[in-house]
Amino acid sequence: MHWFAPVLLALLLAAGCEPPDRPPVLDPDLPEAAVQFLEPDRIRLFRLEPGIIYREIRSGAEPWTVHLVEVDLTRCDLGFQVAGSSADEGRVPVSELARRAGPDVVAAINGDFYTPEGLPLGMEASGGEVRGRPSHPVFAWRPGADPWIGEVAWSGDSLQVGSWSVLPGAPETQLEVVAGFPALLRDGVWVGDLEQMDRPGFALQRDPRTAVGVDPAESRLWLVVVDGRRKNVSEGMTLPELARFLQSLGVRQALNLDGGGSSVMVVRGQPVSRPSDPGGERPVVNALMVRRDADFCAHWTPPEEGP
Repeated sequence: MHWFAPVLLALLLAAGCEPPDRPPVLDPDLPEAAVQFLEPDRIRLFRLEPGIIYREIRSGAEPWTVHLVEVDLTRCDLGFQVAGSSADEGRVPVSELARRAGPDVVAAINGDFYTPEGLPLGMEASGGEVRGRPSHPVFAWRPGADPWIGEVAWSGDSLQVGSWSVLPGAPETQLEVVAGFPALLRDGVWVGDLEQMDRPGFALQRDPRTAVGVDPAESRLWLVVVDGRRKNVSEGMTLPELARFLQSLGVRQALNLDGGGSSVMVVRGQPVSRPSDPGGERPVVNALMVRRDADFCAHWTPPEEGP
């Protein structure tokens, strides 16, 4: 039994769930294309909160262990927060960032790549504070709106993040932004060749991976962590494999986040994935978190019903 099994058991008891289904294909909410892609021989499913599901899936086809958090975007009380380390402390483990953010945080994953000085490589925005550079694609969200993944661009003296403008020195206080690289999917199609030509070692080697993807048709968001560097157990994915897996989930827009030893998924302040560093969870520069907050509903407009 590996080291995070007690955490999973505690989650099971806390969430009031029944034991995992046998056989795993009895999970009716996992898209059939994803079942065919992974050919799972084990699925552990935990309903963490209304609208939030965590799955640990062990593939029977390849040496992969995949961790998924599925978020129902139709719930007005579910949203996202980017938490970063402060300038004077360098890097901080995701579990610590999640605990600092308070009990409303249900799940979190590591965020952006970072410099040797402990700064994000791309743009980061949260709570009205902005740092980093608009050099990489981002995931962005604000209460009452759908998540957005894409490139940041200058428009006059402000940064354009999807339909939102960010004026340096007077930023949008409710906008949450975290960067990654590369963008994996746009409208369900690979973005370029996923760096296979320019960075073959980065793109084509199986490594631990972290990604975020949005399925607008089903109003679902997926947080994905693939364990890696465990030969014949869970070796990680290449970027093309990661993109194909996200496509199998129905994802249309997806962003690769920092991977390798940084990859981790945290649920209720505790890691549930298996980081590849010998010392366990690696300190990082920021994290993308899912939180439940009824105050988000004040900004939400229910979709219009059809005739």
